[in-house]
Amino acid sequence: MLDAALIKECTDPSLKPAIVEQFVAAVGSTDPLAVTVKSGGRLVLVPKARSADEAMAVVRQYAGQAVVRVGLTQFPAGVGVKNAADLKPDLVDACENLRKGTSMFAKILRIVAKWYGNPQSEDVFPQIFDDAVHAWKTGELEGVSVFQAPDPGDPIELPQPNDVHSTDDEEAAATTHEKQAEANEDVDRAEIRIDLSRIGGN
Repeated sequence: MLDAALIKECTDPSLKPAIVEQFVAAVGSTDPLAVTVKSGGRLVLVPKARSADEAMAVVRQYAGQAVVRVGLTQFPAGVGVKNAADLKPDLVDACENLRKGTSMFAKILRIVAKWYGNPQSEDVFPQIFDDAVHAWKTGELEGVSVFQAPDPGDPIELPQPNDVHSTDDEEAAATTHEKQAEANEDVDRAEIRIDLSRIGGN
């Protein structure tokens, strides 16, 4: 389980802590240095990184020939970069990885919710969440690249289930629109997802 302070300080403000924990459990790792590499749809076994430098070495080794995901949220290493040399060490920084990953997931949730017609029933949320996780893992929703797709716009008020471990509702309500806008801008900067398997390919 993620540290509560890390969730409070480093996650997208539009996601409740319960959703962040579910998201990381579904797609990520408790280890900020975790790196997964897939080539041709198959998982490639890589040595476990013991430091940020080791993790980035693995990322750069495979970036030109496979799909690489890294960190707590298994954030796609090719999002927002134009070539493998542009990959930054903040990919393996726990807070930054969580911030980038949850901001991107919040955007994908909004895309999926819009596709569903922005339902307001809490009963529908599990299906929206599952479809958003699937889109995160595959990179697509109904043939559309969710990492390249534009954000639907203003945050959609999804009826997310409450978390008994979350901060109180007053603190959540105090999150400013400006902070949300900044998070959305961070995601917008990562509008291009590069297929790293094509870098330096045949």
